[in-house]
Amino acid sequence: MMSKKWIVASIASIGLGLAGFSLAQVPAGYPADYSKIIDAAKKEGKIVIYSATDTKAVEPLIKDFKSMYPEVQVEYNDMNSTEVYNRYISEMAAGGNSADVMWSSAMDLQTKLVSDGYGLQYKSPEVSGIPQWAVWNDSAYGTTFEPAVFVYNKRLVSADEVPKTHAEFAKLINAKLDKFKNKVTTYDIEKSGVGFMFITQDSRENKDFWELAKAFGAASVRVQSSTGTMLERISSGENLIGYNILGSYALVRAAKDPSIGVQIPKDYTLVLSRVMFISKASKHANAAKLWLDYTLSKRGQTLIANEAKLYAIRADVKGETTSSDLAKQIGIGLKPLPVNPMLLQYLDQGKRLAFLKQWKDTAGKK
Repeated sequence: MMSKKWIVASIASIGLGLAGFSLAQVPAGYPADYSKIIDAAKKEGKIVIYSATDTKAVEPLIKDFKSMYPEVQVEYNDMNSTEVYNRYISEMAAGGNSADVMWSSAMDLQTKLVSDGYGLQYKSPEVSGIPQWAVWNDSAYGTTFEPAVFVYNKRLVSADEVPKTHAEFAKLINAKLDKFKNKVTTYDIEKSGVGFMFITQDSRENKDFWELAKAFGAASVRVQSSTGTMLERISSGENLIGYNILGSYALVRAAKDPSIGVQIPKDYTLVLSRVMFISKASKHANAAKLWLDYTLSKRGQTLIANEAKLYAIRADVKGETTSSDLAKQIGIGLKPLPVNPMLLQYLDQGKRLAFLKQWKDTAGKK
């Protein structure tokens, strides 16, 4: 017959074992009570993400996240950056269900949403692992470190023609207008949120920006809302060279497409960081916290660098596309766009319309 003391000890041992099982899932260095977030997320059982990041690039992260938290299903919605913003705003206005997590390369639109009160304040345990400029108001978090690059057709643009700076880009078009007429491409800044952000930040950084815009106009620049479309047309030779294209996507394409060449500008390189925030109206806020923390963690960032090829923002991550490697290549010319309300300058309706008008008048087809 078992003694009462042995039974009590066994029950206590089982209890400790179960507690250990729960706490074992808390990542190293996190507060012990993080287990409450994990348990609550399991009960929620789901997370809804609206994102401007290609599904294929994010699949390795979703798979790894689900290996850590199999009870949390991930509903991932891939749209372009303007669609992400417009869909969320319209759903919020209608009072219906929407995203738990917003993740977009249009840093200015994301920051605007947080500035307008849509973001949940949450201090991630991973905040010390990312640069100070990549966090605003404990709500908006930069997650990647992606350069804006020049992309060209290696078969049709010779090595000595490839521009290394923004001034050389304008000089090339002007000097060889016969060759580059109708063959230059960039984002349609009316339809692409990331394109608008890049070009307005360019105008702040480059004192000769409007001279470059004139060159675009002379060449009858072709505009697209999708990075993929521009890469396809450059690869085929329909276009010869692209401006301000997201380097993360371009480098992935270049690795498997011998027609694609990528030049990171040497004078200055704008760097965007895909901004993530948790919606204040989130129905699955705890699951959203798990996803945010995972994305910022060294484990998540290692996958971002080596699988998603989106350039890890953490300096302690090693891999193929990291902020550390980019800093070695470019040095002081790197111009990361900070996650803060400075980005909102050109979202003022008057300034936006004035900029778009000047752009059309200068860079529009002649």
